[in-house]
Amino acid sequence: MSGVLTVGVLALQGDFERHARAFEILNRSVREVRRAEDLDGLSALVIPGGESTTMTLLLTPKLRDAVVEFCRNHPTWGTCAGMIMLSKDSRDPRVKPLGFMDIEVERNGYGRQVHSFEADLRVAEEIGESHKPLRGIFIRAPRLTGFSPDVQPLVWHGEDIVCARQNHFLVSAFHPELMDDLRLQKYFLAMKA
Repeated sequence: MSGVLTVGVLALQGDFERHARAFEILNRSVREVRRAEDLDGLSALVIPGGESTTMTLLLTPKLRDAVVEFCRNHPTWGTCAGMIMLSKDSRDPRVKPLGFMDIEVERNGYGRQVHSFEADLRVAEEIGESHKPLRGIFIRAPRLTGFSPDVQPLVWHGEDIVCARQNHFLVSAFHPELMDDLRLQKYFLAMKA
């Protein structure tokens, strides 16, 4: 776990405090990112869940430009709405994704708030303890509907890919910050740009 030293968590909405706590348990420094200058000196960035259309509005042009520049050269993980933000295609004209991952994502692909659920997920060997399911919480979760061949599936709910990686970008449709299992956080910390 030597790749990432200080993790930034985009703190515009979503449960950014739970993300921060998970990395602090793993003895990493964490900084909440609300302004462009908050990105200075970070090793990686997490874009948490929330509401992707709202996130599009909250990302001021200056902060958006700084996030895009930062993400080009640093490991970045998008969870739930963050997955939508890292995609190249959100299939929703109200959302302006950052366009880093060759994935197509359907907002609320698993249903609305009332359709939220928990499930045991199957994990790839590189995540660790692949014999043991990873518990996932899906809240208005996006669904990965398409991806290029260089996108690597890492976690599945049934046949659906719910976590994937492309280069130094990681996305998950569910909320790993809400669970005690820190395998994905450890995997992310080991990623290099």
